[in-house]
Amino acid sequence: MPTLRFRLNTHAGSQFAEIEIRQAILAGWTGRDRAAVERHMEELAVHGVKKPPSIPVFYRCSAARLNTLDVIEVTGEDSSGEVEFVLIQSQGALWVGTGSDQTDRKVEGYNITVSKQMCDKPMAPELWPYAEVRPHWDRLVLRSWAVNEGKRELYQQSTLAAMLPPAALIELYTGGGALQEGFAMFSGTVAALNGLKPSERFEFELEDPVLKRTLRHGYTIRTLPVIG
Repeated sequence: MPTLRFRLNTHAGSQFAEIEIRQAILAGWTGRDRAAVERHMEELAVHGVKKPPSIPVFYRCSAARLNTLDVIEVTGEDSSGEVEFVLIQSQGALWVGTGSDQTDRKVEGYNITVSKQMCDKPMAPELWPYAEVRPHWDRLVLRSWAVNEGKRELYQQSTLAAMLPPAALIELYTGGGALQEGFAMFSGTVAALNGLKPSERFEFELEDPVLKRTLRHGYTIRTLPVIG
């Protein structure tokens, strides 16, 4: 199992911690607005992605896919990132981070579960205690940018009011219990502002406008050739 090093930022200060990721869960179709979820389905249908068996749905991928790298390698030119909040249970507490569910869109067209396993899932190397942001959760903002040929374009932007909150996601996944120690759950995402597209670099953030802080990360996508 991978062990990732995070800075744990709290009201009392910050410290580094090594967290072993025992299981990675990728939630999907997690919008509170069912109409918006349907629009995102239509967005993906253009790429041949079938509707999921349930809403929301929880995919699994190898925990080894999670990292805090600045560069990742993908096969071919059909993948793209998507910003999400990430929940991690560690040290007896729930922590909040942000990451990108980089996904191969071509593979997604015939098997979503396989597509999730195709790419790394980069994360910002910092976490906040969920307890500190829970009172104003809906005011947190997710953003991402696609960078191509040096041009940085806003790719996604939404408050977390658009998505199911952590307690609901966890209850739907566990059937009522808490996440187990070492479990990491990606939240699902919001629609791209101008449609899905690949990029040379992907940058993302989770902003807390109440406590005036932001989790940020970005990574370059190195494309490997497809031969045969």
